[in-house]
Amino acid sequence: MTTTLPSKSRIQYLENKLTRQTDDSQRLYLLDLLASHFTFTNIRKALTYLAEQQEVLDRMDMPDFRLNYHWNTALIENQLYNFSLAQFSFKDALRIIEERGDANQQAEIYIDFAGTCMNLEEEGLAGQYLDKAEKLLDVFPDKNLKVRLICREGFLNLQKANYSKAIELFLEAEKRASYLQEDLKLKDFYFFSLIHSGLGTVYEKNDESEKAVKSYLKAVEMCESMNLRTRMSWHYLNVGNSFLAINQDENAELYFKKAIRSTDDNSQHTRASAYANLGYCYSRNQKYDQALELYSRAEQLYKEKKEDDYFNFANIELWRADVQEALGRKKKALKHYFAALDHAKKATDYRQLSAILKEIAGFHANDKNYKEAYDYQVLHDQAAEEYMRQINSRKIFELEVKYEAEKKEAEAELLRLQATKLQLKALRAQMNPHFMYNALNSIQNFMTSNEGAEAAKYLAKFAQLMRQSLEYSDMEIISLEKEILFLKDYLTINAKLRFEDRLTYKIEVDDEIEEDILGVPTMIVQPYVENSIEHGLRNRRNGLVTVSFTLSEDENEIICVVEDNGVGREATRSMKEQDPQFQNHRSLGTRITEDRLELLNKSRGEKGVFVKTIDLKDEKTGKALGTRVEILIPIVEIQVKKILLEN
Repeated sequence: MTTTLPSKSRIQYLENKLTRQTDDSQRLYLLDLLASHFTFTNIRKALTYLAEQQEVLDRMDMPDFRLNYHWNTALIENQLYNFSLAQFSFKDALRIIEERGDANQQAEIYIDFAGTCMNLEEEGLAGQYLDKAEKLLDVFPDKNLKVRLICREGFLNLQKANYSKAIELFLEAEKRASYLQEDLKLKDFYFFSLIHSGLGTVYEKNDESEKAVKSYLKAVEMCESMNLRTRMSWHYLNVGNSFLAINQDENAELYFKKAIRSTDDNSQHTRASAYANLGYCYSRNQKYDQALELYSRAEQLYKEKKEDDYFNFANIELWRADVQEALGRKKKALKHYFAALDHAKKATDYRQLSAILKEIAGFHANDKNYKEAYDYQVLHDQAAEEYMRQINSRKIFELEVKYEAEKKEAEAELLRLQATKLQLKALRAQMNPHFMYNALNSIQNFMTSNEGAEAAKYLAKFAQLMRQSLEYSDMEIISLEKEILFLKDYLTINAKLRFEDRLTYKIEVDDEIEEDILGVPTMIVQPYVENSIEHGLRNRRNGLVTVSFTLSEDENEIICVVEDNGVGREATRSMKEQDPQFQNHRSLGTRITEDRLELLNKSRGEKGVFVKTIDLKDEKTGKALGTRVEILIPIVEIQVKKILLEN
């Protein structure tokens, strides 16, 4: 690999020569070389040489050097987070380069300017300049500039939250960069570090923290090896955050401290985040006084910014509350929790809002204030649902965009299936709050009535159900045996705790079914059972739910029948019209499950109706006797079956 990077001795030689040079044209040449070098390595020196360069240019009309002056100034202002000033300087440079620059120079400055446009959140303008650069490079190819262009396109898609396209572009840029062998400049290495950082960000967004750590570390190593100091605080912060996400607190602390000590990156926001996150590390390790001091430093830096940073204010208040609660200062803790909640509402970040509401619910539960705990848990569920709705909408949009681009029917079916899985995962992650509250309330009644054995038995069942729900939420396929055990626990808790023996159930499995070796889509039946309970049996005194499993004739599907002796769909519709609470209850789980079943069967080439709902009525009187739902579930071989066959 060959580069055009000047060595330290060469830079020192140029600086010494500048001190002895008196001719303006020669000084201008030396100043230009030095300013271009230090733009990415030492901003203070770069600014000094640019100031001298401006003085000489005021005395001489040298358009090429004036172009470089505006260009380097724009790059430096961008790295100093002065994006509006960077845009102003870029426009001066663009006026000159479009008059006298060659095609590759134009493509290069368009790529650079697009970065500032993105920092100003002018995505449309950034896209226009990247398109212009791409057209120029199609006619006048340049491998180095192509890598930079793809990197910028990756960040543009990252900013639009199109993560699938972003990672595709970053990986392509990384691959192309590995093939570059000649004429590498400092700016090329700067872009290589951005590629690794971009990949780290995508991995972080997708909760792949270990991959994020590796990518962010590559960015740091690249910058340290090439002395690219102007974004070091930001890179160190990214590494620290990723280590924190995988619970490597010692490594996280190391990089947060590096971010704080970094003097070349003047981002107050980055330094404030490093203080706050270092404080969080200390709090996790019970260094509470140090944590509170760091939170105060971070808050002060955030406040020095012009805009209100509600998101970070909320985090600091939440972490303060955790410290105060750990120290047993309940009043102070609650005060900070409420302050965090106020900031989160202003930030309108539903993920953060749901996390704070969950913390407050837990605080009240620990304080045995169950009414407040329940109220905040309900608010948490609402915020979490809104957050998941936003996430799912975004990811579904990404998948649909990719589908439109590829124009392949099979690919489209897979992508739509992935979108449905995302919705289903969001649904699995939460239980009906009424079910949870009534179950816990009943367990509490056992305890207050000195029925400790009963309380312990049902508390264990409830804990097992919650654990299974969380465990299965990350699995696509489980054995039919596990699915049935989950249903039994769910129905038992409903029957014994929520309905206090006003509900009975039966689960029947055909003798031909090998429950332990047949795989089915996870939690595929529970939404229909819940539907029977919520809509058909909630007001019945002697409710009965029967769930049966039989093999289809070709033995490729399981026929599951969920039957109840409830009020029927007609009466349910009437209740929905009269009861506002019922109106707000949507059978989201069954709708998503039906979509999922349809797609799973389509992927196997099966067509038809996979869920049938039948109203049960008395043949003579027409009186409603309940509802019967027939579900055709595809059988999926699981690993256990394969092992048995091999043996």
